[in-house]
Order: sequence, then structure tokens, then C-alpha cells
Amino acid sequence: MPTFSASDGTQLAYRMIGDGDPLVCIPGGPSDSRYLGDLGGLSTHRRLIVLDLRGTGRSAIPEDTSSYRCDRLVDDVEALREHLGLSRMDLLGHSAGTNIAAQYAARYPKNVSKLALITPSTRAVGVAITAEMRRELAQLRKNEPWFPAAFAALEAITEGTGSDWDAIAPFFCGRWDAAAQKHYAAGQPSNQEAVALFAAEGAFDPETTRAALAVGGARVLLLAGEFDLNSPPESAAEFAGLFPDATLVVQPGAGHYPWLDDADRFVATTAAFLG
Repeated sequence: MPTFSASDGTQLAYRMIGDGDPLVCIPGGPSDSRYLGDLGGLSTHRRLIVLDLRGTGRSAIPEDTSSYRCDRLVDDVEALREHLGLSRMDLLGHSAGTNIAAQYAARYPKNVSKLALITPSTRAVGVAITAEMRRELAQLRKNEPWFPAAFAALEAITEGTGSDWDAIAPFFCGRWDAAAQKHYAAGQPSNQEAVALFAAEGAFDPETTRAALAVGGARVLLLAGEFDLNSPPESAAEFAGLFPDATLVVQPGAGHYPWLDDADRFVATTAAFLG
């Protein structure tokens, strides 16, 4: 597994999957990037350069743990671009990783050709996701056998009386079958310090990021899952409106991991955008 040095000397790892023009991929979590797999076969169209964020996967734990903060992880993406010798790059982020990707595009607009934000988190740009928005999405699954217990857990979390996040896991998947359950379990973060410090004070400056994205030149794809409780289509649509050249696609029947729910549809959409 190849490695490179971040600006502070931390050794970071990445995987290369497939052939073709490179696509730098930033995972969410912060989790081991292996949960991305080959993004449902997107590697047959592009050479995926999949970064392990510091303190996850095979990347080293930094001496300065404040560098787990989202805005500081942007520096690691820039170090990877320089390591790869790319003058410009296509960039894909998933979930929390879209906060890193969006801030990277805001800080280094000339270095990004195309930006794909998959089931995007919106914290970097200050788009609010309301409890009511999540309740409405949850009700779309009311005929599922797991719905009563999962919805009760969601209500408890919303009201501040519960914290059983695993109980609401079915809401993040288009199908809550054995494959989805295995994938969900494998994708959970193991470095809780990295998770806790990701959004530490100063991690996000929504006004500055919005202003920079509004004048950026990259083409942007925002892909949301129809059922995704984590990144509702409504919030993705508001996010899309911040860019001068953005396409919003809502994948039918998909949750937070659209390449798992319908790989063919996900790959067709994403590959067509990337060209």
C-alpha cells in the first residue's frame, strides 16, 4: 500500500484501484476507507486513488491530534495531489468526506476539475438538516419489518432521550439485508478521537466556504439517496444551489451508500458525470 508524507510528517496511506484517469476519493467517518470498496465498479472507468485519512486504515496516528480537524485534513488532500504529481484532479467525497472535499475546492479552486459529492454532509457550508426532514424520510420506510423499532430509536435520539445509533442503521440503507448489515458494521469508525475532533471548534467556516464555492470553476455532481436519513435529498438540493455549475441526482431506492444499493445505476451516473 503506497504512502506519502503529510506537511507535518505524518505518514498517510492510499489505495489505487482500477485503470484510467485518476479520481481521488475521500472517505467519510473518519473511517477506514475500505468500506468504499471499488465504489460499485467505478474502478472500471477510472483509477481510484482512495485516501486513508490520518489515524484511520493504514495511515499513521499524528503526533498533533488537533490535526484531525476537518479543515486541517484539507492539507492532507493537497499533499496527496502534490505526491501524485497532478496539476488538477477530479475529486470525490462521501458523507463526512464531502466536508473535506468542499473545503478543498473552496481553498484550491484551480486544482479541481470535477467534484463529485456522494450523499453529502453539509456541515462545511452550514446547510441545516432538521429533525422533521429526517422524520418525513423515515416514514417512507414504514412498511419495512424493522421500522417500528428503528423509528422508536430515531424519536428517542431526536428528543434527546436515547442514543442507540445502531438501532437506526436500517434507515441508512436502501435494503437492510445481510450484505447491508455487514457493510454497515465494517464501515464504523474505530478511532473515536478522530471522530470527536473532526468537527472541533474552527473546523468549519460556512460563510467563507460558501463565498469561495460560488465563484469556483469546477463542475459538480451531488448524488443523494432517496431514503438517506443522514444526507436527505432536500439538504443536497440546497447544497447544490451554492455552486455555479452543479447537477443534483437523487438515486431511487438508495440510502447513504448508493453504490451498494444499485451499483449499476450509481456507476452509470457517476461515470457519465466524470466523462
